Amino acid sequence: MPKKVDHLQRRSLIADALTRVAAQQGLEAVSLRHVAAEAGVSAGMVQHYFRTKDEMMAFALAVVRERSQIRVTEAVAGLGGNPSPRLLLRTMIAALLPLDARTRDDGRVALAFLAYTAVRPGVAPGLREDTRQLTEFVAGLLPPRNAAAGAAGLLALMEGLGVYLLGGQYSAEQALDALDAHLDLLYGPTPTP
Repeated sequence: MPKKVDHLQRRSLIADALTRVAAQQGLEAVSLRHVAAEAGVSAGMVQHYFRTKDEMMAFALAVVRERSQIRVTEAVAGLGGNPSPRLLLRTMIAALLPLDARTRDDGRVALAFLAYTAVRPGVAPGLREDTRQLTEFVAGLLPPRNAAAGAAGLLALMEGLGVYLLGGQYSAEQALDALDAHLDLLYGPTPTP
């Protein structure tokens, strides 16, 4: 009887290996050979599932995006029924920032992919749509005065804080303090109990 193969599981195994290689050695180290070695499979198997490096990168980016969405969903669920827009935004952004070792690898990979797509815009066309949807969602949570510009600025702040966290220029506390200060500019200071 032929062995049943879980193709999605194999693709995910390869994508996880790619993210580890990219997080530990940088995106320039990502190759079919390096990813196969990290996954413990043959280069031929990697090529069977991903014909090109771009295909492999796009799938791995989708895996990182899914992990981020799970973190955000879990963090927001912890807020209970009806959080304020400010608390909802702070919670979402904090869940997306690489504040600890667990999220740092995904942050490194996401940053590397953004750089990769900057020179290969056709690799991840969904990123533009994701960004548009996220900007609109965030704008809907901001005070109406200049909500679109405020959303763009808040998301740019998030990306910049992510880069500083990954580079070691900011601690998690400093990044969250900067986020809170920016939210104060958008919503006004949080009342102290």
